[in-house]
Amino acid sequence: MSSPERLVEILVNKGAVPVEWRESVGAVPRELFLPETFEAGGRVVSRSRTPAQWLRYAYGDLPLTTQYNDGRDAPQGAYLLPTSSSSMPSVMLEMLRLLQAAPGHRVLEAGAGTGYNAAWLAHRLGSENVVSVEVDPVLAQQAVKNCALAGYCPAVVRGDADRGWPDSAPYDRLLATYTVPRIPYAWIEQVPGGRIVAPWGGSFFHASYAVLDVVDGVGRGRFHGFPAFMRTRNGRPHRGFLCDFVHHAELAEETRTTLDPRAVLGDSDALFHIGLALPDAWYVLVDADDGSRESTLWILADDRRSWASVDYVPGRDAYAVEQYGPRRLWETVETAYGDWALRGRPARDRYGITVTPDGRQRIWLDGEDAAVPTADGPTV
Repeated sequence: MSSPERLVEILVNKGAVPVEWRESVGAVPRELFLPETFEAGGRVVSRSRTPAQWLRYAYGDLPLTTQYNDGRDAPQGAYLLPTSSSSMPSVMLEMLRLLQAAPGHRVLEAGAGTGYNAAWLAHRLGSENVVSVEVDPVLAQQAVKNCALAGYCPAVVRGDADRGWPDSAPYDRLLATYTVPRIPYAWIEQVPGGRIVAPWGGSFFHASYAVLDVVDGVGRGRFHGFPAFMRTRNGRPHRGFLCDFVHHAELAEETRTTLDPRAVLGDSDALFHIGLALPDAWYVLVDADDGSRESTLWILADDRRSWASVDYVPGRDAYAVEQYGPRRLWETVETAYGDWALRGRPARDRYGITVTPDGRQRIWLDGEDAAVPTADGPTV
């Protein structure tokens, strides 16, 4: 049977539901927060055509994509960028565990999405203690309706959540349901003496929660978990097919490297450190389809001006590299990987983050006096 109770059972069996949130998960029907069709695991699921399957997915511990391309129609064959979803419940609960929200706390949620998370918060903390900010007017309106259907009325407001919602500040807690490359100082200002939990990172590696406690106008914290959330729509870089980024191949510079690209991709701690140096480029691994176990790692700059590729061939100790554009992206990866290795291959939980009143964001290793160089962008 597919029901909230079934979802609770799945999460309990996985050890993924904190006891203080178990009642909320069981009380809020996820199906009320989902559209007629959604995408799960590469499959489009329709309630009208396959109702049993739709419900099974709705009450599974699965991420369900509910919007592409900001809701705009896309022609056949166009690149589809996921832009809203009902997140994987176990991931949501991990965020809530880190948030440490308790009855009596006022919470600001950055990014309402479907409203499902806001309803969980409203059930446990009271609707009057929850404010959710959503930049997409269609999503904001739907989140209000969804919450009302479930019997909750948190304040879902339309606005740029990177700016918080000062009209109802201060808050005791703030959580973001989208990834940010920087913690906006507006969040620090609006949660004095409280806690912020946000998916954090740039294009290269963004599978971290930044968990900051705010004291005297300064946010300090560390990194946890492996979340997968969509990016803030502010300054969101272009995404598309590989052919949209790789150009002028005949002009590429050819070199070789002894760094196995699998070593780069196979260690999340290395990826985190490289991401500090390369926040504005992303990667794609393309496996050969001929059974050779060969592959090509592509590094693609967000501005589409530079790219690099590394060809992995089993049994070799050097690999062909091609690079094009004003930046040598693979060289940046090699340098950052070498720096990480020289530091003793530190685990990600040894890194910390500090956000100060001047809006600066500093990343450090083990202590604030040991800053890690980053390719920093403008303050927010």
